[in-house]
Amino acid sequence: MSEGLASPRSIAALTEPRPVRIALTVAAVAFLALFLLLPLAVVFTEALSKGLGSFLDTFAEPDAQAAIRLTLLVAVIAVPLNVAFGLAASWAIAKFDFRGRNLLITLIDLPFSVSPVVAGLIYVLIFGAQGLLGPFLQRHGIEIIFAVPGIVLATVFVTFPFVARELIPLMQDQGTTDEEAALTLGASPWRVFRTVTLPNIRWALLYGVLLCNARAMGEFGAVSVVSGRIRGLTNTMPLHVEILYNEYNYVAAFGIASLLALLALVTLAGKTFLEWRHADSLAGRGGH
Repeated sequence: MSEGLASPRSIAALTEPRPVRIALTVAAVAFLALFLLLPLAVVFTEALSKGLGSFLDTFAEPDAQAAIRLTLLVAVIAVPLNVAFGLAASWAIAKFDFRGRNLLITLIDLPFSVSPVVAGLIYVLIFGAQGLLGPFLQRHGIEIIFAVPGIVLATVFVTFPFVARELIPLMQDQGTTDEEAALTLGASPWRVFRTVTLPNIRWALLYGVLLCNARAMGEFGAVSVVSGRIRGLTNTMPLHVEILYNEYNYVAAFGIASLLALLALVTLAGKTFLEWRHADSLAGRGGH
C-alpha cells in the first residue's frame, strides 16, 4: 500500500463509534432547539396569543409605526455609509502598503471589542449637553444626542466592521493582478474599480450588507444610551419592545419582536443562500 493512502484500520481509528456520533448529534439538536428554536416559537406564539386582530392592531398604533419608520430610516442611512467605508478601507488595505495599515485594521475591529453601551456613552460625552462639543452645538441649535443623528452615529459605529471584514480577506486573496492588467490596457482607475474590482467582490459585498443591515435594525445597547427613549420620536423597534414589555403589554411587545424576528429570518435565508450559491466567491476563489 502506498504511503499516501490511509489504511482502512487508520480510517476507522479516526471515526467515532456510532453511539458517540448519535449522542453528539442529539446534544447539538437539543441545544439548538432549547436556545434558538424554542425562544423563536415563543415570540410568535405570544404575539398571536390573542388572535390575528390584536396582532395587527399592534402595528396600527402610532408609536409602533414611528419606531418602525425610525428603524428603517437609520438602516437606510447607516448601511450605505458602512458600504462606502468598507469599500474604501478594503481597497486601501488589500491593494496598497502604507504606514498605519495595521492600525487601520485594528480600528476596524474596535467595535467588536467595545461594549455598545460604552460606545453610546462615548457619544454622549462628546455631543451631550455637558459634553466636549455640547455647548457649541447648543449655541448653533444642532441636536445630536437624543435625536436621529445620534442614533445614526451609534448605529454606524457598531456596524461598520461588517462590510470591511467580509471584503478585506477576499480582496487580499485576489491580489492586484487583474487591476494591474486593466491599467496596463489603458483603463482609468474608476473604470478598473467599476468593471474589475467590484464584479469580483459583489457577492461578498452583498453578504456584508446583509449582516450590517441585520445588526443595524436590531441594535439596542448603543442606541438606548444616545436616543433618550422618547416615545414616538427616538425609539427604534428594539427600544419600543422593551417599553411595551415593561408596561406588561406582552402581545404588542412580542408583536414588534416578531417583526424583528422575521427580518432576522429573512437575513439568515439570504446569508444561507449566498453561502450555498456563491461559496467559492465568498471564500476568495471567485476571481480565479
